Amino acid sequence: MKLPRRQFLQFATAAAALPAVPRVAFAQPYPTRPVRWLVAFTAGGSSDILARLMGQWLSERLGQQFVIENRPGAGTNIATEAVVRAAPDGYTLLLATPANAINATLYDRLNFNFIRDIAPVAIIMGAPNVMVVSSALPVKTIPEFIAYAKANPTKVNMASSGVGASSHLSGELFKMMAGVDMVHVPYRGTPSAITDMLGGQVQVMFATVPTAIEHIRAGTLRALAATTSTRLEVLPEIPTVGEFVPGYEASAWWGVGAPRNTPTEIVDKLNKEINAGLADPKVRERLADLGGTVLAGSPDDFGRLIAEETVKWSKVVKFAGLKPE
Repeated sequence: MKLPRRQFLQFATAAAALPAVPRVAFAQPYPTRPVRWLVAFTAGGSSDILARLMGQWLSERLGQQFVIENRPGAGTNIATEAVVRAAPDGYTLLLATPANAINATLYDRLNFNFIRDIAPVAIIMGAPNVMVVSSALPVKTIPEFIAYAKANPTKVNMASSGVGASSHLSGELFKMMAGVDMVHVPYRGTPSAITDMLGGQVQVMFATVPTAIEHIRAGTLRALAATTSTRLEVLPEIPTVGEFVPGYEASAWWGVGAPRNTPTEIVDKLNKEINAGLADPKVRERLADLGGTVLAGSPDDFGRLIAEETVKWSKVVKFAGLKPE
């Protein structure tokens, strides 16, 4: 049967509108499948511990697994580039750290621009580094360490979790400001560096509190000072580096980044849920046990921190003439 033209057009218009109804009616809120969260360090370190803690929170809150994927290498650039190249749909995230800000100057050529290509989502935690030495090293204070390092310039090996890591640049800042020389020994992650610290193969490390605190409490590593401007609540008896080297301050931080152009509603949703976790007493207690300080805020707050840290560490990288190894 041939329909009149007007009736045909009415049916055609109605039919064309039908598919839009199910799309709206059955659209599901983010996330609808597991989310990959890339950590640029090996398992067992402070970054891994933090990501798994917050990943569990987000999994419970949002009903999908946040799968932690450790992808170390190239000073965090392998994991970072993987996130930069991922689809901007909220299903691939990055645990951002000071290394990302440091690498902007440390590496002459990167296949990405961190500030441009990674959208800040949320800042999670800040934590000081703590200057620890092997129990075999005959020093107990910062002045004693400085004197020993100046008297033995080739005998002090400084461990770090990798070239450009916070543990590395904290040490370089100390070398610059205290006028001492130390041989940098980079590792592929904090756990292996700590293992060699315990064995006496390396003598000093500017380790994050979460990875060093149990060894400090057990007496297997000796803490000389915290790298923050004020003493730590979790280790109040330990002085700050700045008490002996005026103006010294260095802290680690962790946050969440996503590929640029990730929809604002997804960024805002993640930010809201992460901040809810940081307000939860049990999560806050766990972070305090790790020696961390909650740094909740907006995506813009995190973006400003990244920009400030990029400028700060660029000065240290240039002064020390650092190059990736």
